[in-house]
Amino acid sequence: MQFVAGLPTGVYVGQTKLQHPQCLPSLQPDLAGFNLALHVQDDPARVQQHRMQLLQDFMPFGVQKLTWMTQTHSTICHTVNEQVYFEPLVGDGLVTQQKAHALLMMTADCLPVVLGNADGTEVANLHAGWRGLAGGIIENTVATMQSQPTWAWLGACISQPNFEIGAEVKAAFCSKYPLEFAFKAGQQDGKYHADLYAIARYILQQQGLSLVLGGDACSYAQTEDYFSYRRNAKTGRMATFVFMQ
Repeated sequence: MQFVAGLPTGVYVGQTKLQHPQCLPSLQPDLAGFNLALHVQDDPARVQQHRMQLLQDFMPFGVQKLTWMTQTHSTICHTVNEQVYFEPLVGDGLVTQQKAHALLMMTADCLPVVLGNADGTEVANLHAGWRGLAGGIIENTVATMQSQPTWAWLGACISQPNFEIGAEVKAAFCSKYPLEFAFKAGQQDGKYHADLYAIARYILQQQGLSLVLGGDACSYAQTEDYFSYRRNAKTGRMATFVFMQ
C-alpha cells in the first residue's frame, strides 16, 4: 500500500486502486476490481470482504476502526471519534481527532480531499463532486474542524480534458468565486471542460491552506488504475483514506 509523503509524522493518506492483490473475482465484468461500494449492485459479501481486507492492510499501523458514509453530494460534515453508529451517517465529510481511526470516502470521478493540521492531531476526509464543491463542502469541513488545517491532499478524479459540463455548472461556480480560469470552452456551444483540481486548490487557498499535494491523476483516462463513472456508468468505487497512527 502506498502512502502520501510529506505529511506530519504518524498521519497516513492514500487511495485504493482498481487492482489489489486480494481482490475477489466478480461474475459482473463491469464490477471487476477492488470495489468497495455496497450501492452499485455488487455482491454484498464480496464488498464486505474487500472492506475487511482494507482493515487488515491498515492493522500494522494500529488502525482499529473504519468509518464509511452514505454519500449524497451534499455539504454535510460529521465529527466522529468514539461514537459507534448502527446506521451509516449521511453526508460527504468526516472529521476525527481519534487516533487509529480511518476515515473513508468513495469516488469514481468525483474529487476526494483530505485535510489535516500541522500537529497531526486532527484529520478530515471529504467527497467533492461539482455539486459539493460549489455548495461549500470544503468550507463546511474546515469550519467543522477544531483546528486550522494546514495541508490538503487531492486524490484521483476526472481531469479537465475529460470532464465536460454545461453552462449551468460553470455559472454555479463563477457566480460565487472568480473561477473563470478553471473552465475551457468545449466543442459544442454552451459546453465547457471544468478543472476540479484547480477549483479545489482555489477554495483551499481561500481557506488558508498553502500546502496542497496531489491532484495529478485522472480517474477517467487511467483505465488500469481507477474506476470511472463517466467511462462506464456501472462501475465500482475506490476509497480514499486518512488515519492517525
